[in-house]
Amino acid sequence: MSVAASSTASQVYPGLAGFLLVAGMGLALFFLFRSLNKQLHKIAPGQPSSAPPGRSRPPRPGLAAYRTMQAGARQAGAEAGAEQASAENQPDTTNTGDQPESTGR
Repeated sequence: MSVAASSTASQVYPGLAGFLLVAGMGLALFFLFRSLNKQLHKIAPGQPSSAPPGRSRPPRPGLAAYRTMQAGARQAGAEAGAEQASAENQPDTTNTGDQPESTGR
Protein backbone atom coordinates (compact mmCIF):
# COMPACT_ATOMS: atom_id res chain seq x y z
CA MET A 1 0.00 0.00 0.00
CA SER A 2 1.45 3.37 -0.99
CA VAL A 3 1.11 6.74 0.73
CA ALA A 4 -0.83 8.19 -2.19
CA ALA A 5 -3.32 5.35 -2.06
CA SER A 6 -3.96 5.80 1.67
CA SER A 7 -4.66 9.51 1.29
CA THR A 8 -8.26 10.30 2.14
CA ALA A 9 -10.41 13.39 2.03
CA SER A 10 -10.11 13.82 5.81
CA GLN A 11 -6.40 14.56 5.43
CA VAL A 12 -7.13 17.45 3.05
CA TYR A 13 -9.83 19.10 5.19
CA PRO A 14 -7.52 20.61 7.86
CA GLY A 15 -5.65 22.44 5.09
CA LEU A 16 -8.85 24.16 4.01
CA ALA A 17 -9.83 24.90 7.62
CA GLY A 18 -6.37 26.31 8.32
CA PHE A 19 -6.59 28.53 5.25
CA LEU A 20 -10.03 29.80 6.26
CA LEU A 21 -8.81 30.48 9.80
CA VAL A 22 -5.78 32.46 8.61
CA ALA A 23 -7.89 34.34 6.04
CA GLY A 24 -10.43 35.22 8.77
CA MET A 25 -7.70 36.48 11.09
CA GLY A 26 -6.24 38.56 8.26
CA LEU A 27 -9.66 40.08 7.57
CA ALA A 28 -10.14 40.85 11.29
CA LEU A 29 -6.71 42.50 11.42
CA PHE A 30 -7.57 44.61 8.38
CA PHE A 31 -10.65 46.05 10.11
CA LEU A 32 -8.79 46.43 13.42
CA PHE A 33 -6.00 48.47 11.82
CA ARG A 34 -8.52 50.56 9.89
CA SER A 35 -10.30 51.42 13.14
CA LEU A 36 -6.98 52.17 14.85
CA ASN A 37 -6.04 54.51 12.02
CA LYS A 38 -9.31 56.41 12.44
CA GLN A 39 -8.74 56.79 16.18
CA LEU A 40 -5.17 58.03 15.70
CA HIS A 41 -6.27 60.62 13.17
CA LYS A 42 -8.66 62.06 15.76
CA ILE A 43 -5.69 62.98 17.96
CA ALA A 44 -4.02 66.17 16.74
CA PRO A 45 -0.24 66.18 17.30
CA GLY A 46 -0.17 69.67 18.87
CA GLN A 47 -3.27 69.15 20.98
CA PRO A 48 -2.75 69.51 24.75
CA SER A 49 -3.17 66.45 26.92
CA SER A 50 -6.36 65.63 28.78
CA ALA A 51 -4.74 66.60 32.10
CA PRO A 52 -6.45 69.39 34.08
CA PRO A 53 -5.11 72.90 33.43
CA GLY A 54 -2.02 73.70 35.47
CA ARG A 55 -1.24 70.03 35.96
CA SER A 56 0.79 69.47 32.82
CA ARG A 57 4.30 68.17 33.35
CA PRO A 58 7.28 69.94 31.86
CA PRO A 59 9.04 68.04 29.11
CA ARG A 60 11.35 65.34 30.36
CA PRO A 61 15.02 66.27 30.36
CA GLY A 62 17.38 64.46 28.07
CA LEU A 63 20.06 61.98 29.00
CA ALA A 64 22.72 64.65 29.50
CA ALA A 65 20.54 66.51 32.01
CA TYR A 66 19.82 63.24 33.83
CA ARG A 67 23.51 62.39 34.09
CA THR A 68 24.30 65.89 35.38
CA MET A 69 21.58 65.56 38.02
CA GLN A 70 22.91 62.14 39.10
CA ALA A 71 26.49 63.44 39.32
CA GLY A 72 25.30 66.34 41.52
CA ALA A 73 23.44 63.92 43.79
CA ARG A 74 26.52 61.71 44.10
CA GLN A 75 28.70 64.72 44.94
CA ALA A 76 26.22 65.94 47.57
CA GLY A 77 26.11 62.43 49.05
CA ALA A 78 29.91 62.30 49.22
CA GLU A 79 30.05 65.67 50.98
CA ALA A 80 27.41 64.56 53.48
CA GLY A 81 29.37 61.35 54.10
CA ALA A 82 32.55 63.35 54.73
CA GLU A 83 30.74 65.61 57.22
CA GLN A 84 29.33 62.57 59.02
CA ALA A 85 32.76 60.93 59.22
CA SER A 86 34.33 64.06 60.70
CA ALA A 87 31.51 64.29 63.26
CA GLU A 88 32.13 60.67 64.31
CA ASN A 89 35.84 61.35 64.91
CA GLN A 90 35.19 64.20 67.36
CA PRO A 91 34.84 63.29 71.05
CA ASP A 92 31.35 63.19 72.49
CA THR A 93 30.90 66.08 74.93
CA THR A 94 27.29 65.44 75.82
CA ASN A 95 26.37 64.19 79.28
CA THR A 96 24.26 61.06 79.11
CA GLY A 97 23.47 61.04 82.82
CA ASP A 98 25.44 57.86 83.48
CA GLN A 99 28.19 59.70 85.33
CA PRO A 100 27.86 62.81 87.47
CA GLU A 101 29.19 65.98 85.97
CA SER A 102 32.39 67.30 87.42
CA THR A 103 32.16 70.82 88.77
CA GLY A 104 35.76 71.60 87.91
CA ARG A 105 36.89 72.18 91.53
